[in-house]
Amino acid sequence: MEWNQEQRYRSYQDWPADYLEHLKNTVQASNWRLDYHIQPITGLLNDPNGFSFFNGEWHLFYQAFPFGAVHGLKSWYHVSSSDLIHWEEKGLALAPDSVYDAQGVYSGSGLPVREKLFLAYTGNVRDQAWERHSYQLGAWMDTDGVIEKIEEPLIKQMPEGITAHFRDPQIIRYKETYLMIIGAQTTGEKGTILVYESYDLKKWRNLGTLAISQDLGFMVECPNLLFIEDKILLLLCPQGLNQKTLPYQNVYPNTYILADAYKKETNSLENPTPQQLLDEGFDLYATQAFTAPDGRCLSIGWIGLPEMSYPTFEEDWAHCLSLVKELKIIDGQLLQYPVAETKELRKSYEQLIVESNEAVTKETTNCYELEMVIPKNTQGVVQLFADGKGEQSLSLTYDTTVGKVRLDRRKTAEPLNPAFGEIRETVLKENSPLHLRLFVDHSTCELFFNHGLKTMTAAYYPTPQQRNLFVRGNRKFQLDYYLLEK
Repeated sequence: MEWNQEQRYRSYQDWPADYLEHLKNTVQASNWRLDYHIQPITGLLNDPNGFSFFNGEWHLFYQAFPFGAVHGLKSWYHVSSSDLIHWEEKGLALAPDSVYDAQGVYSGSGLPVREKLFLAYTGNVRDQAWERHSYQLGAWMDTDGVIEKIEEPLIKQMPEGITAHFRDPQIIRYKETYLMIIGAQTTGEKGTILVYESYDLKKWRNLGTLAISQDLGFMVECPNLLFIEDKILLLLCPQGLNQKTLPYQNVYPNTYILADAYKKETNSLENPTPQQLLDEGFDLYATQAFTAPDGRCLSIGWIGLPEMSYPTFEEDWAHCLSLVKELKIIDGQLLQYPVAETKELRKSYEQLIVESNEAVTKETTNCYELEMVIPKNTQGVVQLFADGKGEQSLSLTYDTTVGKVRLDRRKTAEPLNPAFGEIRETVLKENSPLHLRLFVDHSTCELFFNHGLKTMTAAYYPTPQQRNLFVRGNRKFQLDYYLLEK
């Protein structure tokens, strides 16, 4: 289908009743569907939203356009879980059906308040000239999962000096009050973050721009302000960030800033670090995080990027969400690592030995976890999704002498946005062992180095013949190979 504006913004009720069933059949025939990542039943998935723990369950929503793999009229789709691993489909949660969100239910957050879950989100509205208007909206979900929108916007007007790119509210508790953190763009086309305050979730007072004397590009999306280990973590997606400020290759980066404290009196961060890449791979964006009742700070991100093309577009579905990770700050460094519950995916275990200068070859289901400790002063390669000869694969080369790893996806039948580079590199401690834990899921790979000190996320679309794992090194070491459940 050639998607025009009218089709992208057609009311959900105006689609033929059998259209989604037709899409389901198309999608189910895909060789690239995932076994243990959250993915759309049909159409497009993007930003995670409303990640929270409420009424004894984990809740997660994501932006969705169910009618095709394009960015169209967005809604929120709801899934829930008892263990952060197995997710139950709950269906459409927030539809674009009011005067304040008629052209899209955009991103936001969830916060338990007394016996209900408070949802804050951005409503997107276009006038007859197709000019954008943004509203910060609210809704309540009760213990039966029934959601009722709040009729009037929480914030109806953009502040002076801010364009209609004013979205993605995160609601958090702060001492005796609530804060709303919002990504925005100034009329001078500079990225910024705004902070609002409320005592009752009804009346909101603008505290102004979060004072950050750093380049934030031309627009900030998905800001999250978090309190971890007596430190502050600010997650953000600064679109158009100057690459002299932070070298990156993705169309837009997902970054973070660490600070000693947040000062509401000055709306500022104390001793902030420069921005750093949250993920040094190809495809992670729009990460959302919150502090759970058990004290863990949990995050999840969109494996996909805006304005990019992926081969599943032709199959009428696109993208997935990452594994849930626990965030920690240790010795002033951010660590991201799959939650402990992820081990529940393991179905079987096999130990593989890499002999010095010999390759281990393993035929796989393209659904597995691999864990290894590569000795210091070792060089080699791990090839994922490899064909029989290793000529096509997602290739990870490592050198623990100099502390470098390189992820290379040039060898593929399905090139992915090569204009933005097909190689990613990261630097680790030199002359030291490398702990590597990686997850493969048919068309997605997540890699964690040294217990989450660095991460790399990559989409990759293998042919049916690309089902092998090859590992080589010039020193002997052991691999732990786990087959994972669907």
